[in-house]
Amino acid sequence: MIHCGRKHICALIACILIFASILTCYWKDLQLPNTVTRKILHKATSASPAGQLCNGKISQNTITALKDNKTFIISPYFDDRESKVTRVIGIVHHEDVKQLYCWFCCQPSGKIYVSKAKIDIHSDRFGFPYGAADIVCLEPENCDPTHVSVHQSAHGNIDQLPRFEIKNRQTEPFSVDFTVCISAMFGNYNNVLQFIQSMEMYKILGAQKVVIYKNNCSHLMEKVLKFYIEEGTVEIIPWPISSHLKVSSKWHFSMDAKDIGYYGQITALNDCVYRNMQRSRFVVLNDADEIILPLKHPDWKTMMSSLQEQNPGTGIFLFENHIFPETLSTHMFNISSWNTVPGVNILQHVHREPDRKDVFNPRKMIVDPQKVIQTSVHSVLHAYGNSVNVPMDVALIYHCRKPLQRDLPRESLIRDTTLWRYNLSLIRNVNKVLSQTIL
Repeated sequence: MIHCGRKHICALIACILIFASILTCYWKDLQLPNTVTRKILHKATSASPAGQLCNGKISQNTITALKDNKTFIISPYFDDRESKVTRVIGIVHHEDVKQLYCWFCCQPSGKIYVSKAKIDIHSDRFGFPYGAADIVCLEPENCDPTHVSVHQSAHGNIDQLPRFEIKNRQTEPFSVDFTVCISAMFGNYNNVLQFIQSMEMYKILGAQKVVIYKNNCSHLMEKVLKFYIEEGTVEIIPWPISSHLKVSSKWHFSMDAKDIGYYGQITALNDCVYRNMQRSRFVVLNDADEIILPLKHPDWKTMMSSLQEQNPGTGIFLFENHIFPETLSTHMFNISSWNTVPGVNILQHVHREPDRKDVFNPRKMIVDPQKVIQTSVHSVLHAYGNSVNVPMDVALIYHCRKPLQRDLPRESLIRDTTLWRYNLSLIRNVNKVLSQTIL
């Protein structure tokens, strides 16, 4: 009896030891994020550090600096076109930022999952130390995260990290056909008359929404923007990039050795594409002094239907830029009430510069946003499907600005009055805006 009892006690002790070992391993597993990775994207695995839940403060800023001050988060977007990932649009230092992690907040449990990010800096950085970047993280299985934090480490306290809402999680029918993205408005912008004319032309041609990334503008321009916001046409995205980085108004580092080029225009354009991916059939990428002007069609909708029919599978349509110098004007449409409004009257500028030999005319775009992965200013860097250069006899970019060929005599310029086809509607609409804002 005594011998049998001893065997039972030994067995009991062995069981307790084995059970304690299992508990210890399981506890360690909960404390350390699994960093098993794939070659490009790193597999999201349960971290739930120290049993933390999603308690971080939700960021309301358009641009949020991380603690390293080398990484700036714009916004995360859900992207399931290839695999289930969160694509965070951001700005990073191309050398100093080596590693980032996404901290996902899973629903409905509220637990944290950590995923190592792929940092994809866009190739069109133009020599500046900071550039647009996609911070891409594979989402965990059986988790539909509503928010994510970005951190330099897989360890830490979630309460100390800002949280960002993951947009585009819900697929919805398109609410508009055309959205125009303008980036960025800066330099105390005050070209009021031309801005109103461009806005009214966009609406005549078929745009229902214009998204403007605004750094700053004049007081008078603020009044005009307020009118368009209340009308429902304009959406303003605050763009305080100069509060975070030394910004250049030039496109290349060799012209102005600052942190980032042209007020972070490329980052803003990419954000605008993803922001409108689920709500707009097409996104128009151009500046406020540019109008994609159809020559064969009355508006963008009929033009794009024709172009898509002729180019199946194409999602990127590039239009050639043509300069209409503001220094050469006609006496037509000299509307006296407009003379007190600061800015250019585009109806008086209908002479365009001829093409220069061996000089490439830059292009701007109308894109299907769901086919864009990364865009630059004059082309899309990565996309699904094809790109096509739209022939000049179909459409061109009317770009009224300072001349590029300053020494050309008047007779060398090409008279092009395509814009005048819209003069009745344009004048009526501009007068309406001016009467309600300035005059």
